Amino acid sequence: MGVSTATRPLRDCAGRARSAGSFVVVLGVLAAAFAVTSYVVPRSARGPAKEEPAAPLAPAAVRTVDHSVVYELLGPHGARNVTYAAAGAALAQHAEVATPWSVRFTRVSPAGRTEFYSIAARNPGPGALRCRIVVDGVVVADKTETEPDRLFSCAV
Repeated sequence: MGVSTATRPLRDCAGRARSAGSFVVVLGVLAAAFAVTSYVVPRSARGPAKEEPAAPLAPAAVRTVDHSVVYELLGPHGARNVTYAAAGAALAQHAEVATPWSVRFTRVSPAGRTEFYSIAARNPGPGALRCRIVVDGVVVADKTETEPDRLFSCAV
């Protein structure tokens, strides 16, 4: 007679690993939910944040500087298509001017700011056409064009 020995059924080890992994994932989700809840709930329990009344803003005082600007065109035959940056950086244009020609204006700007000055013209030729920009008594640009019908500019 043979005695049959009872053997224990083998347990699925992969199942244990799966259940342990699931446990870790669930534990991580719960930890994340707790962290978010503990961050949000105390803030919302106090109610909406009270806004402090804004103090009226006083306009900042900006120191300004006046610049005396002179644009000049010099040549024997006048100039065509004259365009320049005038007061307030507005553009001004003249189809044709007789030379010597100049325009003088004052530009007011914030102190310490670099300003842009420019004049462009077409030399009707023959001969040379010269442009100059003088700011506060100092020549800041000086250029001469000798080719007829050529557009050129002085700029700073």
